[in-house]
Formats: sequence, structure tokens, C-alpha cells
Amino acid sequence: MNLFRTFIIPYLKVCFLIDKITSRGAFGKDQAVYIDNVKDVPGGNPLKDAMFRAHLKQYHESSCSVASVVNVVNALLSINGHQDKKTQTTQMDILDKVKAANWKKRMSPEGENGRRGLTLTMLGDVVKESLTAYSLPHRYVRTIQTVKDPEKKGSLKRNLLTHLMDYDPKGKALIIAHFNQGAFVKALQIPHISPVGAFDPRTRTVTMLDVDFLQVKPYKISFDRFYEGLSNDYNHVFKRFGYGSGGYVYIAL
Repeated sequence: MNLFRTFIIPYLKVCFLIDKITSRGAFGKDQAVYIDNVKDVPGGNPLKDAMFRAHLKQYHESSCSVASVVNVVNALLSINGHQDKKTQTTQMDILDKVKAANWKKRMSPEGENGRRGLTLTMLGDVVKESLTAYSLPHRYVRTIQTVKDPEKKGSLKRNLLTHLMDYDPKGKALIIAHFNQGAFVKALQIPHISPVGAFDPRTRTVTMLDVDFLQVKPYKISFDRFYEGLSNDYNHVFKRFGYGSGGYVYIAL
């Protein structure tokens, strides 16, 4: 972690400045649009409504996975009749209950062998165990890596579009994204995790319920921008930490 803070963060800040000067990435034409009033997001999908009600922010800089999974768990508990907050979970409680990926240790200040946060594969394992731990009915959980491969891009995008529509408007699935945050918003280009809040098939825009406490409001991005952030290979400095590429966890209900 000392290496990360001493060398990597300053390097990422330089990259951020270059993107800002050159109007690349989140500073380009296809920018995120923040939602001032969540009431402006069309309702009618009980699952989506539950996700917005259960939305919360991560409790420290590396705990985006915890807030994201708790958001999903509490939304599912809500639509399964457990709307009382006493019957729902907290970020601290879920870390005590779910042992996959040595999750609690990776959320500690020292991390696991100096590593914090979760890779895409670890996120999938944590989601599976969380749904089981809270006895939440679901059909299956699938972890999908969206690598930068021109030959696979077409099928990956088609599947992603189908999965988004399974969530909204159908309300038959949930999606937690593992993405380059700097590809979506004006932030450092680092691996980040947050759930999808909504999808509009007409405009092909994705609404993110970003759990970053610096992202006060939900925001909309284009489907192409969403795919770009998911299929990002991350900066090479993250390879040694196990972050090879982004993707998403698809929860079929």
C-alpha cells in the first residue's frame, strides 16, 4: 500500500491531468450526465425502485465492493418482504458473514498481503456467497470479463445489452459492474465497483448507482461508454495487484 500511495497515485494524477488537457476519456464529448433528482428516473420496475432505495456509499476508499453487494442484498431482501431495516444488512455485518475471497481482510487497512479491494473473479465469488448467506432466491450468478478483443467485442456487447434489459425494464436480473472509474467520470483511472441503477433501451443509456462517496449523485452514460469502461484493461500498474480487465457480475433471478 505504501508503494501505491507513494508512486502509483501521483502517476495516476499525471494521467488524469493529461486526459483533462487533451479532452480524452471522461473529459471528451461523450460525458456522464448527473441526475439531480432520482424521481426523474422512470419507475414501474420494483427491482429498480428497490435498488435506488437501498443505495449507499462505501465506508472507505477501497470498500466499493462491500457497498455494491450490500446494495444488491438489501434490494433483494426488500422485494422479498424484508423491508424493515432491522432485517436488512450493513457493510460491517456482511463482512462478518461472508468469508469468500478473504473479503474482510482485504477491506482492512493493511489488506491481504498489502492488497485491498476485489478483482472481478473475487467479486463474483463474494456475490454468490452473499446471496446464499442471506437465503436470497436466484437462478444463477455469472461473472463476465469484457476483455479488449475485437473478435469478441460484438458478442460481448450483444450479451451485455440483453443482460441490461433483463434488469431494466424486465426486472429479472441485477448487474454489478467492475470498471475503470475514470472512463465514466472525471476521476482517477482506477478499478472500481458499483451496481447498475437503470437502463433506457430507447436512448441506450445506463444509469450508475456509483458507491463512491465523492460521486454524490447517480449519473447516466451511453451504452458505448459503459462498455468501454467495462472492457478497459486498466493501467498496467494494476497488473501486479491482479487487475487484468473489467467486466460485470450478472445475477439472474
